[in-house]
Amino acid sequence: MCLIIFAHQQHHRYPLLVAANRDEHYQRETANAGFWPQHQQLLAGRDLVAGGTWLGITRGGRFAAITNHRNPPTTPDKPRSRGMLTLDFLSGTTRAEDYLQQLAMDAGSYAGFNLILGDGEELYYYSNLEHKVRCLPPGLYSLSNALLDTPWPKQTRGISELQSVLTQDFISHDELSRAVSSAEVEPDDRLPETGVGLELERLLSAQFIVAPDYGTRATSTLSIERSGIIRFREQNYGHGGTRLQQRAFCINPTAGE
Repeated sequence: MCLIIFAHQQHHRYPLLVAANRDEHYQRETANAGFWPQHQQLLAGRDLVAGGTWLGITRGGRFAAITNHRNPPTTPDKPRSRGMLTLDFLSGTTRAEDYLQQLAMDAGSYAGFNLILGDGEELYYYSNLEHKVRCLPPGLYSLSNALLDTPWPKQTRGISELQSVLTQDFISHDELSRAVSSAEVEPDDRLPETGVGLELERLLSAQFIVAPDYGTRATSTLSIERSGIIRFREQNYGHGGTRLQQRAFCINPTAGE
């Protein structure tokens, strides 16, 4: 993922609400969200190049999402794919805190990342730039390609949008997706400096990115109800931000679905 806005224990009905965009080169092969044949409890999209995933949920409520850290001089490529971290957690049974404590001992084998994990009880955050396992207290959070809650404009915009719908009793996928849907490019004086040059900083400042060879490929929205019902939707996009396939799923543990 490249932008994640989420509310943790901020709504009487939904202990977790998530809206997220995956930005990627259009030529990178990807499988749309679905249950994986080799991991039948896992619902996620799939990176067909490296084999991992950027965001996923299991039937039992295990949640994982990852973003890259954007600062080329300090985060060179590493041999291990960061998308395998989410897959490894989602396909396993280790508690989120224990998983991250174990990962911290080998986190230098990966290029810079931010990882959010939930095991149905608590939500945790870890970055191999910060080197600290954090149990997140209830709150609204934003994550892009820097550390958690870095106040990039597209993140503060997303927090504001999500905050505006939290007073509603029921929250839809459409309402969640609006938190990450703005294509507005920020003025130069509000741009971060991440080592990629001004032109690219401008492009990447929008929540929803459209460029000739790179852009927002998918918007994922997720809600988990206190009853255990999980609703997940993935809207895919092609060149020029063209809307492609949309897939929606509902997991009801009481119905055995």
